[in-house]
Amino acid sequence: MTAGDGTLRIAMWSGPRNISTALLRSWGNRPDTWVCDEPLYAYYLHRTGREHPGAREVIEHGETDWRAVVERLRGPVPEGRRIWYQKHMAHHLLPEIDRSWLGELTHGFLIRDPREMLTSLHEVLDRPTIDDTGLPQQVEIFEWVVRETGAVPPVIDARDVLSDPEAQLRLLCEALGVPFRQEMLAWPPGPRATDGVWARHWYGAVIGSTTFRPYAPKADPLPRGLEDLHRRCVDYHERLHRHRLGA
Repeated sequence: MTAGDGTLRIAMWSGPRNISTALLRSWGNRPDTWVCDEPLYAYYLHRTGREHPGAREVIEHGETDWRAVVERLRGPVPEGRRIWYQKHMAHHLLPEIDRSWLGELTHGFLIRDPREMLTSLHEVLDRPTIDDTGLPQQVEIFEWVVRETGAVPPVIDARDVLSDPEAQLRLLCEALGVPFRQEMLAWPPGPRATDGVWARHWYGAVIGSTTFRPYAPKADPLPRGLEDLHRRCVDYHERLHRHRLGA
């Protein structure tokens, strides 16, 4: 939804261990777009006490009042850009956060095969829960958008993006109402000022990247003890996967 001042605020909702940071690089390489990285993360860690890598540093450097975060996300787009791309982890939108401001944003959803996601997440979190995956929250936000707008928001699958980045980004841009730009397909390597302070814990592969890496199936087996969690993830994932662009 374009605001009265002609700006577009895109909230892209993902779960962890996806290609969300590569997608952030892609949008951040557009000259008309400002990006921000998980603006609710400090609040989420402060409120839940979850022991994520670098949690104390994230809290110290971030905003722990969700109301202040929301006011910033609704405010002027930095540097006078026309588009504000907001990378969100869906599980950071805790239940007590008011949802009404979501109506001022245009929403998209990024998903990944649950087995591949859990195998990767287990490397960082020893005993992940269903809430750690962000999938229940993605479904909740997706259904909120459908209910409030009467339209199905765009869903993209990480495998589809990596298999054909240009085709998927063209579909995504069309669904969001913005022109595709060739700059989205490649970017300079290195860190960004817009990266969260947690980048050194989570962004190792992306820091040195210059484009989307070709899709390669993750061969690692599902870690023992995550079978039930995987089954629950598959159910949530399917509710979004059937709406993916290009399906």
